Amino acid sequence: MRSATSVGANYRAACRSKSVADLIAKLSIVEEEADETLYWLELLVESGLMTAEKLKSLMQEATEIIAMTVASIKTLREKQNRENPKSKI
Repeated sequence: MRSATSVGANYRAACRSKSVADLIAKLSIVEEEADETLYWLELLVESGLMTAEKLKSLMQEATEIIAMTVASIKTLREKQNRENPKSKI
């Protein structure tokens, strides 16, 4: 429950980022928390406490959140690299 609700709380914090670097850092936390949530859901299935069928939609949603977050981070890093190229010195 904590990791799942942390995804939303950290995304909300990311929406108030002060820079691209700050946004990337906060979205990285969202990615980590979503992945942890997926881990706990998988553990529930593997332990036999819940069936995969009951958790299928939640697991799919966590996977989608991870994919969207990773894509956003990648796009932001590319933007950051275009705007601030590394010095050739």
